[in-house]
Amino acid sequence: MQQTVPWIGKAMVRREDARLLKGAGRFVDDHQPEGCLFLEFLRSPYAAGRITDLDVSDAVDAEGVVTVLTAEDFAGLGQAAVNALLPGAEVHPLEPLASGRVKAVGQAIAAVIAETREAARDAVELIAFDIAEEPLATRRVLRHRWQSGVPQTGREISVQLDHALVAPMALEPRATLALPEGAGLKVHLSTQTPQRCRTDLAAILGLAPSAIRVLTQDVGGAFGGKASLMPEDAVVALAALRLGRPVKWTAARSEEFQAATQGRGGETRAVLTLDHQGLPVALSAELRFPLGHWMPYSALAPIRNAGRILPGPYAIEAVDIEAQAHLTPGAAVNIYRGAGRPEAAMLMERLIDKAAQAQGLDPLEMRRRALYRGAFPRATPTGEAICSGDFAALLDRLERETDYAGLRARQAERRAAGAVCGLGLALYIEPCGQGWESAELRLEADGSFTALTGSSAQGQGRETAFAQIVAEVMGVTPDCVRVVQGDTEAVPEGIGALASRSTAIGGTAMARAARRLLDQLGPRKDWTGIGPVSVKERYEAPGEAWASGAVLAEVAICPDTGHLTVEGITWVDDAGRVLNPMLVQGQLIGGLAQGLGAATMERMAYADGQLLTGSLMDYAVPRASDMPPVRLISQPLPSTANEMGFKGVGEAGCIGVPAALLNAVQDALLPFDAPDLSLPLTPEKLWRAMTGLEP
Repeated sequence: MQQTVPWIGKAMVRREDARLLKGAGRFVDDHQPEGCLFLEFLRSPYAAGRITDLDVSDAVDAEGVVTVLTAEDFAGLGQAAVNALLPGAEVHPLEPLASGRVKAVGQAIAAVIAETREAARDAVELIAFDIAEEPLATRRVLRHRWQSGVPQTGREISVQLDHALVAPMALEPRATLALPEGAGLKVHLSTQTPQRCRTDLAAILGLAPSAIRVLTQDVGGAFGGKASLMPEDAVVALAALRLGRPVKWTAARSEEFQAATQGRGGETRAVLTLDHQGLPVALSAELRFPLGHWMPYSALAPIRNAGRILPGPYAIEAVDIEAQAHLTPGAAVNIYRGAGRPEAAMLMERLIDKAAQAQGLDPLEMRRRALYRGAFPRATPTGEAICSGDFAALLDRLERETDYAGLRARQAERRAAGAVCGLGLALYIEPCGQGWESAELRLEADGSFTALTGSSAQGQGRETAFAQIVAEVMGVTPDCVRVVQGDTEAVPEGIGALASRSTAIGGTAMARAARRLLDQLGPRKDWTGIGPVSVKERYEAPGEAWASGAVLAEVAICPDTGHLTVEGITWVDDAGRVLNPMLVQGQLIGGLAQGLGAATMERMAYADGQLLTGSLMDYAVPRASDMPPVRLISQPLPSTANEMGFKGVGEAGCIGVPAALLNAVQDALLPFDAPDLSLPLTPEKLWRAMTGLEP
């Protein structure tokens, strides 16, 4: 039984979320327990080599130093897990500290624990070490192929597109605080997956999971960069366990550039085959993704997603997609907002645009002809099942809202006057998480409700959303609901926050718990004096929700400097049932900003294994002044993969927006006969394309 109250589908922010906006959050580095020690790392300045000498004696004797840890302290301990995801994958888990050899710049070699942060940093400088450099090397750890349908012959359209490595760049850097508690540990972590981190720490330290309590009170952004246990977390935990005192480490921004996980970096090639009517009938693709020098838990998710999403929203049944992943001399590459979806969408959308150009068709018309228009759920040629969608309706709405024909006419007038300007379209699909999540709902004696979720939050407004779900079912206002998350001792088991899954799966688990409680007690106007009563629910989604959307980008390029101006973005989004428009808009705009950064400016650069972009002086991120005018249009179609009808929304801006921007830039450069461009679309690259030089 459900009762509808005014807050469902309305914009609101609860005070738990609002306090973060007011600067009242409490993050890992804000915790200052009595007797806390501080940990700092010695990191390798070399990209690859054998450790021939490591002498920590001077550091151990330094004032304020308690101890120094090296790889020997981890001998015989366990390992963190890696999700193989695809058959035949070879996994390489984290090394807390480099053992025998270093494999990348920034890899931690030793850890100093001291009474103050300054003493630890000073002592790091006293460690003597020598490394015999070795040649850089890569190693293939995965080769997987999706093949379906009958190979086709016809006109072939090809695209080559490479993605730069990028940094997740959360406002709060990674941080870990471990405190001895009984025979185990209490660990404050800046993480997306507290339960997984607890499990991995237990495996490494040889403890029962129940002996470790992980807390994530507030997390200042994550974007996939905090989705797995990291080497530094294990070192801090071991130090606290060995010393019997609290130990804390907070990454400097320079450490984040060197040793935090990165995203993207894929090299993609594809050929689209057109039949005699000009319709796409077959797709072949080669995907090559770097992994860095070790593999976090979800390292293979991007390459799996990129392969399985193809051929996107188009009616193509014959595919031959080969994916390869390689260990490479650099920081670990993990899931980053979108995780393979942007690579697939951009590759497919460039193919469609080039197919349109080859046939003298408008890109919008080419998409209309190529769209999948059959029944749902759709069985894709890579073995996926798309729950719902109306791709034609998304394009139609985008065309109406933008006056697309008028935009093309004005573009022609501007070009005739000498302007370099372009329009770019992108149509995308997005898998939004699968699997299970758990919830507990408790009616308290005072008539309020406590909602405990296995999902976690990093600023998405999770407390607001889950309070709305409970309030709708129980017939109360959301301020009667207290949401608890991020404490492995208090909340039920869960997966955490990643893959745009939390509202669709965790929210459904919470709704089910609320309905069970309502059925058990019956609907009431006043719940005072009845509790405490609680119910628990574990929900496993029968399928995967798939969101979709259509984006139009308008750009202009300065012919003298190559400076790119994004004049506007119009975006029609299908995120399924919309629970809270304000939260959805925030997620869409946030994703758009990161998508804009990846498309136009962000790039982690290495030369012979040495990091060239080690600070914000070298690595560009979007500022407020870089944000373009944006129109967001919601055209929701409920998902059939969960009973609430929710789909994901947090990653969409990194999927559709960059593809539309690239198409707009390539459209602007058509008069210059520019080649396929790779990311990022820097002014130098655009200027070189206009002047006939190699981009």
